Amino acid sequence: MAAQRLIRLVPILAVGFVGGCGLFFAPLDVVESVDLTRYAGKWYEIASYPTPFQAGCTGTTAEYTLRDDGKVTVVNTCNTGALDGPVDRIEGSARVPDPEVSAKLKVSFFPLFEADYWIIDLGPDYEYAVVGEPSRRFLWILSRTPTMDEAVYEEIISRLPEKGYDPDRLVRTLQAADGE
Repeated sequence: MAAQRLIRLVPILAVGFVGGCGLFFAPLDVVESVDLTRYAGKWYEIASYPTPFQAGCTGTTAEYTLRDDGKVTVVNTCNTGALDGPVDRIEGSARVPDPEVSAKLKVSFFPLFEADYWIIDLGPDYEYAVVGEPSRRFLWILSRTPTMDEAVYEEIISRLPEKGYDPDRLVRTLQAADGE
């Protein structure tokens, strides 16, 4: 199952990140800075733009671990079909190409191919993060907990249009209330 998702992912990313290159969009603003030590840890996907490589995913999480070489290990998991469905897992790495702009990372799940991972909104206590990329084809709302207060969610999505994102495209991600 994971291999099938990887095979579907390559052309999507190639078109979305290489072909689009963000040429027809205003520059995407990111948060001023990100402390990767604070950002590290487990995040729960609250909502995202639908993507073929996440089709059928529930209980989606991302875990970031700092490495000694300055990179970040990225482990994405989800349950396929239902919260108790089979676990689908992929591991990759991320790096900050420009230390002056710590909110713009490059993530890779395949050798020789990187995609943009830009943190465009971040809670003051790192309780939530919004991740996008310059073409605006991909968007994720993440939380440290499997659920998010509805008022916080509404406030986050109210800021998306000013960044060129359409909140109506977001789909909520099914999460177990206890995160298990």
